Amino acid sequence: MPTDVPGGGPGFDDGLPPLVDHHCHGVLRHEPDPGTFAGYLTESDRPPAAGTTFFDTQAGFAVRRWCPPLLGLPAHCPPDRYLARRRELGPDETRRRLLGATGIGAYLLDTGLPGDLTGPTETAEAGGGSGFEVVRLETLAERTAARAHDAEEFTDALARAVQDAAGTAVAFKTVAAYRHGLALDPAPPAPDAVRTAARSWIAAGAPRLTDPVLLRHLVWLAVATGRPLQLHTGFGDPDLRLDHADPALLTDLVRATADTGTDLVLLHCYPYHRQAAYLASVFPHIYADIGLTLTHTGPRAAAVLAEFLELAPFGKLLFSTDAYGLPELYVVGSALFRTGLAAVLGAWTASGAWSETDARRVGAMIAADNARRVYGLAETARAGGPAAAGP
Repeated sequence: MPTDVPGGGPGFDDGLPPLVDHHCHGVLRHEPDPGTFAGYLTESDRPPAAGTTFFDTQAGFAVRRWCPPLLGLPAHCPPDRYLARRRELGPDETRRRLLGATGIGAYLLDTGLPGDLTGPTETAEAGGGSGFEVVRLETLAERTAARAHDAEEFTDALARAVQDAAGTAVAFKTVAAYRHGLALDPAPPAPDAVRTAARSWIAAGAPRLTDPVLLRHLVWLAVATGRPLQLHTGFGDPDLRLDHADPALLTDLVRATADTGTDLVLLHCYPYHRQAAYLASVFPHIYADIGLTLTHTGPRAAAVLAEFLELAPFGKLLFSTDAYGLPELYVVGSALFRTGLAAVLGAWTASGAWSETDARRVGAMIAADNARRVYGLAETARAGGPAAAGP
């Protein structure tokens, strides 16, 4: 296992198969202004403090380390020079160059965010891979409510919408951590409780969905399909309470879903990644990923990855970038994963704790094989399923 990965793109043999980015988002089709670009380097939804810039973060430094050479500039060049080069190339060529250098072969893209963003097909084509859709439950419910006249029509239409989505999407995702927190009652809500909650929500104009009864209902509708269910845990933007996003709060729900045949995938997890690793170690249907975390921890990514691997079974960890808005975040997420994994497994191999054969096998599992198994990607491809879903 090499310990120095100079780019992680095509042509560099680090022993890994094409990566499966099992949780990501579309990127902007237009060229962002400098302030908008910098805003994607942070989870904050607010402008930087006076006299500061979001380029002065681990994510900002990582972009300047890994991305300029892909656009014909020296690594660590000043942000203004990098953004000027980006404007010269235009968004399409920038996207093609950056995504084409990630070594990602499959993109499982959450289509639930608004904005002029690329869909699964467009994103994957720019990167030379395959695209798959992940359906965000709360967005699906809000769109369904906008077309319903009453609670009964909504609940019937929602059940059909989830079933229809399961026919094309490879997974569902919930952001209940943002909308309520993860300490949800683990039991499926009774039909009368669902209709009562839906009636109140629709009467209020169906605003952003935060009702815990409806959030639980969505979770159980998704679980009933058998598709994997992704759950946001850990840090994110200020819309959540970090202490309400600890994956350990899901323990009762994890127990309640243990015999359903549906896998739960805990996203991000940091700084509660050890709790997530514990859940993955004791419950067969629990998986965890390291997406988003590595981008925002920069050169400490290897340490976080090593902490995940302290307890999580090696067949239970998945790779993702959680890239959103900027193709640069795909580059950074994949590069920091490659370099972090090489450093961790290389050190364990050099110490004699691991064999090189096992290190390469586990690296391939985390990079792609685990996700292909969990999401049934090989079976989907053979069956001619949604290999390029979305716009």
